[in-house]
Amino acid sequence: MLQSILQIRQTPALLGIDADPGTYSITQPKAEVNITTNPGELNVHSTRPELTIDQSAARAAYYGGSMIDMNKRIYSGIQQLYLQNLARKVEQGNRMAEFYKPGNTIEEVYGTDTEPNSFPEIRGPASYDNVDIHFETRAPEISFRPAQVDIQVVRHRPEIEYTRGKLNIYMQQYASVKFIPPEVNVQM
Repeated sequence: MLQSILQIRQTPALLGIDADPGTYSITQPKAEVNITTNPGELNVHSTRPELTIDQSAARAAYYGGSMIDMNKRIYSGIQQLYLQNLARKVEQGNRMAEFYKPGNTIEEVYGTDTEPNSFPEIRGPASYDNVDIHFETRAPEISFRPAQVDIQVVRHRPEIEYTRGKLNIYMQQYASVKFIPPEVNVQM
């Protein structure tokens, strides 16, 4: 006896997927930086030192100095000499009024007065300190303004672009079922 077998053939379904990934494009422009600088300023103002030399006392000691100073010394000296001579004459007159006292004779009162009257000194006193030297310095005037820096920054955000990839889904093979019947022997 022959058995007949029914054959079933099945083909599975196959899906085809074709995919390309997406791409990102990221760009970011450079930041803009503006720097403004005001330079610092230093001002120094200095004055020259001053040297003052006063030689008027030395000149007065050498040759009498200026005409005005010399005339002042002569005038004040003549006043002193006049007062001294006046005092001497008064003393001589008082002694002559007392002629009866011993030592008050004309010869003793006026005979010893043989010195000439001196002229007043026209020069100033001589001294090692007749020249005055004065040296004056002043501190410099300093003004300073520091530098100023101003920084301005403009940022730019990143620019992002996304390009989608492709996705293609398709049937590569369809499912199928095939029935193969057994062979039938027609001769029997």
